[in-house]
Amino acid sequence: MRASDPAGLRAYNERVIINALLRRGPMSKAEIARETGLSGQAASVIVNALLAEGLLRKLEKVRGQVGQPSTPVAPNPSGAYALGVKIGRRSVEAALIDLTGAVVAHRHAPHAAPLPETCVAAAAALGRACLDALDEEGRARVVGMGLAMPGDMHAWPREMGLPPGALDGWRGFDAGAALQEALGMAPIVCNDATAACAAEMLLGSGIASRSALYIYLGMFAGGGVVIDGRLVMGEQGNAGAIGSMPVGAPDARGRPQQLAHRAGLISLERALREAGLDAGAAMQGAPPEAEQDFRRWVRQVAPELALAVAAALSVIDFPTIVVDGALPAPWRARLAAATAREMGALNRAGLSPAVFAVGALGHTARVLGAASLPLQRRFSPDPELVARAG
Repeated sequence: MRASDPAGLRAYNERVIINALLRRGPMSKAEIARETGLSGQAASVIVNALLAEGLLRKLEKVRGQVGQPSTPVAPNPSGAYALGVKIGRRSVEAALIDLTGAVVAHRHAPHAAPLPETCVAAAAALGRACLDALDEEGRARVVGMGLAMPGDMHAWPREMGLPPGALDGWRGFDAGAALQEALGMAPIVCNDATAACAAEMLLGSGIASRSALYIYLGMFAGGGVVIDGRLVMGEQGNAGAIGSMPVGAPDARGRPQQLAHRAGLISLERALREAGLDAGAAMQGAPPEAEQDFRRWVRQVAPELALAVAAALSVIDFPTIVVDGALPAPWRARLAAATAREMGALNRAGLSPAVFAVGALGHTARVLGAASLPLQRRFSPDPELVARAG
């Protein structure tokens, strides 16, 4: 929304220009004016100010067949930075990205059990290590921090091999406040799968349509909803909780099971360990010795994902379904293809067709999504809009 006061309008137009350059690539001042609808004079004044501030940089002149050579400008990678932190059930991560979304520093630390104080302490240490990659001037250009983590961190201790109540410390625990106290920045807190969806929109290539259903498989399953170019959080901030969707046969007690239990990576991790493999290494590199267990897991998971997708399509006719997760790229592609085949076997009468795509970021999607949120809030003309690049 445009601001009505002159200072607010100027700030809005600065965001419009930066956002246009991030989406479309380098442009001359005249091209920026045409792209944004600003007058040539207004675009020139604002571009000069952004150059002086260090948010934009000049590139080499481009000589055309006629007229004077033009000087394109582009976002200056070192013009701004943002820190992202992911607290997960198996590990903690931190990543520092620049204004263009490039990773400046990345740190990762596994843990045996996701206890609140342990996770926050590790997250703070990793965050500091990433920030240490910057000099004093760079630190002054850090615009904020995002925190991505699953909802209900206290849930499912039994599935993770922990005793009942082992994760109850998360009940009422404010991880954002604890991280703010440790690092001196108030984080933008976001569900980890929603953050992964934001990363795919901003930095990935899987979402080629204005609306899409994004599925992310971590230890459990989650997702994100994109409608008309917007990452939809929902009235209660829980949109895209596809992991809670009932699927498949009832459990031993006759209760419906959720997609989170049926399609999460926890069952693959368990199978790999039982086969004597290093589960963490296998899910990073897709070694040949893990092939049999992976195939078996896909045969179990793809039908469940297809049922969930069909249910989602009955509510919103998403033209694109993106399958992503903390898996190697070849495994993500095979899971997406298998799910598409299972969809073909369902009765889809009354449903619109949808194209399956593969998430581009995999393991790093959640932490990069967390890091992208402060940049989005600072430099998008609509902080709630997460527009696909390109």
